[in-house]
Amino acid sequence: MSQQPVALVIGAGDATGGAIARRFAVGGYAACVTRRDADKLAPLKSAIEAAGGVCHVFGSDARKEEDVVALIERIEQGIGPIEVMVFNIGANVPCSVLEETARKYFKIWEMACFGGFLNAREVAKRMVARGRGTLIFTGATASVRGGAGFAAFAGAKHALRALAQSMARELGPQGVHVVHVIIDGAIDTAFIRDNFPERYALKEQDGILQPDSIADAYWMLHQQPRDAWTHELDLRPYMETF
Repeated sequence: MSQQPVALVIGAGDATGGAIARRFAVGGYAACVTRRDADKLAPLKSAIEAAGGVCHVFGSDARKEEDVVALIERIEQGIGPIEVMVFNIGANVPCSVLEETARKYFKIWEMACFGGFLNAREVAKRMVARGRGTLIFTGATASVRGGAGFAAFAGAKHALRALAQSMARELGPQGVHVVHVIIDGAIDTAFIRDNFPERYALKEQDGILQPDSIADAYWMLHQQPRDAWTHELDLRPYMETF
C-alpha cells in the first residue's frame, strides 16, 4: 500500500471542492474526491494529474452508512492514511417554510449534516488511532444566522456547526484538529454567474470569494501547529456586510 498521505474531499464540486483537492494535491497529498456521480469528477482528475498530482475518484452517497464505511476502508487499505478530510456538501435549497415538504427538509439535513457525521466518524476512528489528522467542515452564513426561505438549510448548517464543536472538544485532546469554516459570501461559480449577474460582476473588485483562495485557507488550517489551532474561521470578501 502506498504511504502517500491522503486528502479526502467529500463533495468535490466544480468550484470550492475541486480547488481544495487541487491544493492538497500540489502539497503532495493523494486527492481522493467523491460525488454521487463519479463520472462528473473526470475533469478534476485530469486537471490534477496534468499538474503532476495524484487523484482517485469515487462515486458515493454521503448519506448512506454502508457506502461511507466501505469508502473509508477502501481508501485506507488501498491508497493510504487519510490525513485530512474535508466535508464540503452544500445542500443550499431555498424554500418558504410554508411550502417546505417534510421529505425535502429531511433530505437537506441528511446531505448537509448527517453525511458530515457519518464521514467524520469513520475517518476520526483512524485518525484517533494514529494520534493525528484534520477534519474540516465547510459552513455558510446559514451556520450562524437563519434567513427567510432558508429554514431547512440553516437548521442543517447549525447542526453541522454543533457537530464540529462537539468533535473538536472530544477529539482535540486525542490529536485530531477539527475545524469549522464559515463561508460568508458569494463564490465564483457558474451558479452565481448565471443566476446573480449583478453579484457576479463584483468579481472584478474582488467582491466574491475565489475557490483557490478558500483552498489556500484550508491548506493553512491543516498546517497549523497544535499549540495554536483554529477551530472556527470566517472567510468573506472585504466588502461583504456582516
